[in-house]
Amino acid sequence: INAEYGGWNIPYEFNQADLTASIQFVQNHLDDMDPRHGVNWSTVRYMIGEVQYGGRVTDDMDKRLLKMFCKAWFKEDMFQPGFQFFWASGGGVPGKPYTIPVCKTVQQYLDFIEKLPPVDSPEVFGLHPNANITYQSKTARDILDTVLNIQPKESSAGLGETRETFVQRMADDMLSKLPPDYIPHEVRERINEMGALSSMNIFLKQELDRMQRVILCVRTTLTDLKLAIEGTIIMSEKLREALDSIYDAKVPPSWTRLSWDSSTIGFWFTELIERNSQFHSWCFTGRPNVFWMTGFFNPQGFLTAMRQEVTRGHKGWALDQVVLNNEMTKYTKDDITSPPPEGVFVHGLFLDGAGWDRRNSRLVEPPPKVLFTPLPVIRIFAENTAPVTDGKVYECPIYKKPRRTDLTYIASVNLRHGAVSEEKWVMRGVALLCDIK
Repeated sequence: INAEYGGWNIPYEFNQADLTASIQFVQNHLDDMDPRHGVNWSTVRYMIGEVQYGGRVTDDMDKRLLKMFCKAWFKEDMFQPGFQFFWASGGGVPGKPYTIPVCKTVQQYLDFIEKLPPVDSPEVFGLHPNANITYQSKTARDILDTVLNIQPKESSAGLGETRETFVQRMADDMLSKLPPDYIPHEVRERINEMGALSSMNIFLKQELDRMQRVILCVRTTLTDLKLAIEGTIIMSEKLREALDSIYDAKVPPSWTRLSWDSSTIGFWFTELIERNSQFHSWCFTGRPNVFWMTGFFNPQGFLTAMRQEVTRGHKGWALDQVVLNNEMTKYTKDDITSPPPEGVFVHGLFLDGAGWDRRNSRLVEPPPKVLFTPLPVIRIFAENTAPVTDGKVYECPIYKKPRRTDLTYIASVNLRHGAVSEEKWVMRGVALLCDIK
C-alpha cells in the first residue's frame, strides 16, 4: 500500500519488528485477559494504532487513516464467520473476499495462502480500483524521467536543430508572452484606494510582491540565457542548468525555488500567466466575485485574511475562536455574478478518490478510469462556533498538489456523504486538490 497505491501521504518503513512487537502485545493481553470481560478492543486499537505502528506516523491524516484501519479491523466482529476485510476484484468482476482463515493444520494455512491473488487489488486496502491507474501512471513517469536524465546532453532536437537553437527559440516565445513588471507606485495607489488596512488587500499586496519576483527572475534568466547562447556573456552553471531544464521541458530549479512545483515547463508557464491574470484583475479592476485558490502562493494566508475580515465585521468575535466552515453550491464559476454576503466563493478544486453528485451535493463512487472530479464553487466562511454536523459529513483535506504532505496542506472542508460512516472515505484517501498536474 505504501509503495504502490499511495494510500499514505508519507511512505513509512514499517518492518518485521513492528509486527513482532504487536503480536507480543496481543499475546500478553490475551494471557492477562479476564474471560468474563473479553478482549479490551480500545486498548488493542490504541497500542497498535498509536504506539506500535502509530509511533512511526508523523502526518495527521496518516494517523487518522491508521486509526480507521484499527477501528474497522480490530473489533469483536472479526471472530464472526462472515467477517471479511475487503473484496478484491479484477477486471471489474468481484473476486474472493479476504477473510481470516480458520484452519486446524499448518498445511491448511499454506493452502489458503497459495490461493490468495499474486497481486493485491487496491480494494484490499479500502481504495478504489482507480488507484491502480495512479500507480501505473507514476511508474511510467518515473521510467520516462530516468530516460530523460540519461540521454546525451549534446543531441539535436530534430531536423538538425541544436539544443541551443531550440532553447533560444523557446526563450523568445516565453519572453514575448511574459507579463510586464508591476510598477510599485501604481500598485500602492490601487491598494490605498481599495483600503490599505484591509486584511484581504494586505494579502493581495504580499502576493503581488511574490509574483513580481517570479516575473523578474524569469525575464532575467531568459534574457541572460539568450546572451550566453550568442556568446555575449559566460554560460554560468546556473544558466547551463536552466538550459538543460528547458530543453527537457522541465522547470529550472531557480524558478521553482521562487514559485511552485509543476510537471512540465509548459504547465508552469501557463499557470504563471493565469495566476498573474487573477492578481492583475483584482488589483486594477476590483475584487473578484469568485477566487481561484490554486493561483495563490499562500492559500492558507488567503483563508486567514478572510477569517480576519469576517471577525472584524462582528463585534465581540475573537480571531483565535473563529473557525472555518463551508457550504457547497451547485454553481460553476461563470454562474457567479456577485460575491457572497460573507466569506468567499472558491473554484478550481478537484476531488481525488471519489465522485461528486451535483444534484444531492454529496460524495459518491467515482466513475471507472476517472481519477479527478471537478467540484462546483464552494463558499468558505467563518463562524464563531464549531459547526454542528449530523454525522454524515467527511472532513476532507485540501492540498496544493497531488503530492500530499504537511507542506502542501491548506485546510479541511466538510463534504456530505451517503455512507453509514466516514470510514469508507478515510480509507479511500479522499482529498481535494488545487492542482492535478
